[in-house]
Parts: sequence; structure tokens; C-alpha cells
Amino acid sequence: MPSTDLTLIPHPAGSDEDLRLALDDLQLDRWLSTKTLLTRTLSWAQRTSRSQVLAAAAAKGDAISAWLAEDPTDANALMMRARVLTVRVLSAYQRTADHHTLLPQLRAAHAACLEAARRWPADPVPGVCLLALAQVDLDPGRPLHRGNWAEPPEALLPRGPWPVLDQVNRRDHPNREAYQRMLQCFQARGAGAVDFARWASSLAKPGSVLLTLPLYAFVEEYRLRTVGGQVAQTLHFWDNEQVRYYAARARDGWFAHLVQTSTFSQLDLNYLAYALTACGLPGAADVFEAIGPFATHAPWHLLSESRWWEDDFRQARHYAMKQRRPGR
Repeated sequence: MPSTDLTLIPHPAGSDEDLRLALDDLQLDRWLSTKTLLTRTLSWAQRTSRSQVLAAAAAKGDAISAWLAEDPTDANALMMRARVLTVRVLSAYQRTADHHTLLPQLRAAHAACLEAARRWPADPVPGVCLLALAQVDLDPGRPLHRGNWAEPPEALLPRGPWPVLDQVNRRDHPNREAYQRMLQCFQARGAGAVDFARWASSLAKPGSVLLTLPLYAFVEEYRLRTVGGQVAQTLHFWDNEQVRYYAARARDGWFAHLVQTSTFSQLDLNYLAYALTACGLPGAADVFEAIGPFATHAPWHLLSESRWWEDDFRQARHYAMKQRRPGR
């Protein structure tokens, strides 16, 4: 029986050792290992996930600028510049909450995305960056880009950057981060997030990562109710049949189809583990085993009632292992 003193490794690279080495170099403003890693990354899904993690580290330094100075036409360097500028815009917006003061940075990031897309038209990542930037476009009366407020494919869905999502889908469907960014856009606008997540999930095939999307929407909805002091509305939140349905569907329709869990997002695994334990559904032990020591800050720290979210993870894991079905 695993003990609750499991040593956790909440590292952004998770079990991806090659990514871990590139991140170490970026902290020293070295870019060569990032170039090598991206050159060797063959799938769009892994390119998207790795570049997202790399950009978060690279945004704190000047490694990508140095790379571009060395090779200004490199498609990977241009993509990483779009990534880094997007990260910086979103970080600045969290501090100012006023996109109008960020217009120069927004325009620079948008232009970098378009240039990266022209350099490698098949790459879905520049479009993913444009979807991320749409989170800052919150005023339909003064839109930064008309495409960010396009009509939805179905009447009950909210207006949003649907044309950009379509562009990404033509290159890589379903791109995990693209749908995450759409969800975050609707969350930033304060409406339509749960409807979008359920809609995307309803179109997902067995094994599709989109089956995890409603879990992110529910966690954020629960968090907002908690910080808003809506105790009565949080009391039986995870007992709700709709929430339990989507948690079970992610377990049976996505997790049960994974062949090699190490190649998938640790964040998705952690969200599923949280949802299953919160809902009291079976199967969480298998998910925790797939996670191993690679716990992620979210969703645990988002919903933790104490400063020690790691303890919440360990306790949930310990409980799941105790409840494991006999014979497993």
C-alpha cells in the first residue's frame, strides 16, 4: 500500500527528460537544446505541449531573441518568439487587467504569430497563440480583432474566436491546447465556458483528450463559487449527476484508451484524479498510478483549503488506493 509521504515532483516537464534538459538550458539563456528538441519533435501534439512549457521559461530571459539573431528565418525560432510574446502579454494582463494599455505588446505578439504561420503554414502553434491572445479581447464593443467575436457553429454556444479554432483544427485536430485556450477565453469573458466544454466533449471520439475538457470547466466553476462565498452551491457540487457523468466519461472514454500514459498531459491526469476522488467514483487509483510522483499544482492548489496542496494530493491518492476494487 503506497504511503501518504510520496515524494512529489511538481516539475513542468513531468516525465519528459528531454524537455527537462532544454528547460535547464533556457534558465541559463541557452537556446541550442531548445532548437534540437523542437527539431526532433515529430508530432504536432508534442510540439504544441513542449513549446508551451518552453515558452513559459523562455519568457523570463532573452534566449529566443539570441536564437533569432543567429537565424532569423528558422521556423522553430519564429514560432517560439510568438509563444514568448504571447506569454508576456498574458502575464502583463494579469497584472494590469486593462488590455488597452497593452496594445503595443498585443500587436507585436499578433504580428509574430502571423509571421510564424507564414514561415510554416502547416504548424498549428501560431494559431494556438492567437487563441491565447483572444483571452484579452473582452469588450465586444471595442474588439481587438473581429475574428475573436465570430458567431458560433451552433446557436447555444457563445461568440468567440471560432475561425481561429477552425484554422488550428485543419492543421491538427483535436489540438488539446487549442480547446483549452478557447475554454479560457470564455472563462475570461465570464460566460459560455461550461457550454463550450460540454459541446466539444460531445463531439469527441473514444480516446480523445477533449473528453477531459469539462473537468477543467467544472473545477473553475467550483473555484469561483468557493471564492465567492457561495457555500450552499458548493456543498453538493461534486455529487451532481452531470459532473459525475463527465468525470466517468473522461475515465472510460479517454483514460481507459491510453496506451502509454507518459506521453499525455500530466495536467489532464491530475484533473481526472481530482474529479474522480471528489465525485467518489471508482478508478482514481489507476489514474494516480499513471501520475506517479508528477503531481501538478492545478487543480490541487486551486481548490485546496490550506497552503499545502501537496498534502491534499497525497491524501486523495492514499484514499483512492484504499478504495481500489478487490483483485486489482
